[in-house]
Amino acid sequence: MTDVAASEFRDPSRYVRLDTILRLRWLAVLGQLAAVFIVSQGLNFDFAIVPCLVIIGLSALINLVAQTIFNPMQRLEPVYAAALLAINIVELAGLLFLTGGLQNPFSFLFLAPVLISATALPVRMTIALGFVAVACASNLVFYHYPLPWDADDPLVLPPIYLFGVWLSITLAIGVTSLYAFQVTEEARKLSDALAATELVLAREQHLTQLDGLAAAAAHELGTPLSTIFLIARELEKTVPDGPFSADVRTLREQATRCRDILAKIAQLSSSGAPFDRMELSLLIEEVVAPHRDFGVDIKVRIAVTQTAEPVGARNPGILYGVGNILENAVDFAHTQVEVSAWWNSETVEIVISDDGPGIAPDMLKRIGEPYVSRRPAADESVRRGLGLGIFIARTLLERTGARVSFSNRTFPDHGAVVQIVWPRNRFETVESDENPTS
Repeated sequence: MTDVAASEFRDPSRYVRLDTILRLRWLAVLGQLAAVFIVSQGLNFDFAIVPCLVIIGLSALINLVAQTIFNPMQRLEPVYAAALLAINIVELAGLLFLTGGLQNPFSFLFLAPVLISATALPVRMTIALGFVAVACASNLVFYHYPLPWDADDPLVLPPIYLFGVWLSITLAIGVTSLYAFQVTEEARKLSDALAATELVLAREQHLTQLDGLAAAAAHELGTPLSTIFLIARELEKTVPDGPFSADVRTLREQATRCRDILAKIAQLSSSGAPFDRMELSLLIEEVVAPHRDFGVDIKVRIAVTQTAEPVGARNPGILYGVGNILENAVDFAHTQVEVSAWWNSETVEIVISDDGPGIAPDMLKRIGEPYVSRRPAADESVRRGLGLGIFIARTLLERTGARVSFSNRTFPDHGAVVQIVWPRNRFETVESDENPTS
């Protein structure tokens, strides 16, 4: 029930498939060819067509070489992916240099490579590409061929307008790239956290399957053991007292012991066993028991009400979720943790509180999100968790129908309070073999 280590789910390097970048580059080549054809043939504007086609041809040649030499399905190191995107920026700058510089409305395409980097590459690569794009745009303010236009009515834009275009491109590169990076990073964190949750659930499912295998093994081994037991008992009756009688007696005793062990396994693993469904108080005791020997006093308070105590399935998601929250309370408590349970005909409630420092005000609204953790590390050389424990616990509990809320004790008391509330009918109908990952 501890937090998951960072290296298990997250790789600091981000890789992009070569095929993805090549598709984007081919799309750019087709778009550039279409633009050149429309401007020259459709609008009959005069500009340097041949140099433009040379730049587009070089871009297509790079694509062909990369597609031929390398496997398009391989994932590029971030530096190589950034290099291809930088080539895109330089090629676009060359075309804009021949077609009016920042006066060309296509100058805003400088944003595209930087945005792609912001969603797929490390921050330092995105910053480097942003500087390359801004540098190219800055040079195009001063150095460029005239914008393709009607020779009889040339378009002359004032310098202040060109400065505004340059400033808008620069700000757009910074702001949109930052926004794209934050959105992508949040999606990546959520994806990694859900992967961690699925791993935890897979382990719980595996343990459940082991119960079934144990029951099957007990059933299959029961018949041969019964045979061995009967033969040993008959031999014990017929073999006279001597050196072999003690061995036969030991054989019969060990066969009996094996039968008893298998009977216990079959009883605990079979469906409909006594602990397949359990009262709320027993569920809390099972969760609390492993944490009683850590130097923190755990007090369990079960309310006495006129309504019958709720009985629910022994659900791994509930056991793990409540157990993880309790473990965090024990970790942060100074001397005491309280686990209170209350119910009526409509709801079932568990409240876990501690006398620790409580939850920081800036964390209250974010607690339960993935990668939010302020767990202190006594030794900085020890890897700290990612803060996934509470996220996984909350996810598991909410999938069983619970509502989980976090708060602090009212002053002058101090400590964190976690409230878990189920609709009673949902708590009593959650199946132990429910698959929360579906």
